[in-house]
Amino acid sequence: MLAAWEAGITEFILVVGYRDEQVRDYFSDGSNWGVKIAYCSQKKQMGTADALRMVEGMVADSFLMMNGDVILDAKDIKKVITRGGNCLGVIEVADPTGLGVVEVSRGRVIRIHEKTARPPSRLANAGLYSFTPDIFKAIAATPKSPRGEYEITQSLQMLIDQKHRVGYREISRWLSLNYPWDLLVADESLLTGIGGQGGTLERNVVIRGRVAIGRGTVVKSGTYIEGPVVIGADCAIGPNAYIRPRTSIGDHCHIGNAVEIKNSIIMKNTAVSHHNYIGDSIIGEECNFGAGTKIANLRLDEKEITVGNIDTGRRKLGAIIGDGVKTGINASINVGAMIGNGTHIGPGVVVSGIIAPNSRLF
Repeated sequence: MLAAWEAGITEFILVVGYRDEQVRDYFSDGSNWGVKIAYCSQKKQMGTADALRMVEGMVADSFLMMNGDVILDAKDIKKVITRGGNCLGVIEVADPTGLGVVEVSRGRVIRIHEKTARPPSRLANAGLYSFTPDIFKAIAATPKSPRGEYEITQSLQMLIDQKHRVGYREISRWLSLNYPWDLLVADESLLTGIGGQGGTLERNVVIRGRVAIGRGTVVKSGTYIEGPVVIGADCAIGPNAYIRPRTSIGDHCHIGNAVEIKNSIIMKNTAVSHHNYIGDSIIGEECNFGAGTKIANLRLDEKEITVGNIDTGRRKLGAIIGDGVKTGINASINVGAMIGNGTHIGPGVVVSGIIAPNSRLF
């Protein structure tokens, strides 16, 4: 949303569904951001065309649509806005397998393919669209896809087949967040250029590189921080903590004595208090790690890590941990573990694989 605001957009409609209260609580009405935000609830996720159908009565003219799982630059959003009419953003990728791709000719889109086995081009659909109200007529006539969803790409193809002109603009930067571990790549990208210290640094704290520290945060003696790092408000860091590059720590967190964190996202109200190691991981809200809990992030054979049957393409990946997870002392969490919300892990337990929410491991 920040990139869209930087591109000059000040009115937003957010289509929300599962756990929408988190989105509503964070953005509210947009007044803190200098924009206007309205909300529309999609109770059952039935595809992007179905999500767009929900807002038909809330828009009166041409508008921009962005998928919620992509990160874009303001300059690329402006390219699509200024093109006008029905237009989509595309980006050339090395391997379009598993992506929606488009065929183009003479400045217009002639065909859209949704995750085909043999992509006919390397131009991927970036999930950035400029639409006229004509799109709603196409959506009304769009049938369910073989995947059981109403897909906006099929609606666009109907417009093309009806001789409507659908243009495109090539964009330069695109991050698609298909899997939880993609957040680590996004975090690294978004940390570029951060800075500013609003907290308190005790004596013998070392800061290297770009580090942002929120108001009310206290960084205690002996702590060493290497940027880029961002630390939220009202946190307690240290003493003797080591925060390594590409780490984001949310508000009201406790990162305590002899804790090392590297290339990870720690969400708000989480405590990692004593002698812990967290690397290349995503930790949810309101978690509590017992003393000595460690997360492995590299296989002994150093091969790429899989989660379930999905190859992450990463040699280094720790754990994806949901909200409210608690561990006892000296718990060990293996590479690529996914641990569901509310799980409790007992002292000395070794955890691997995918763990269902609210599990009890002792």
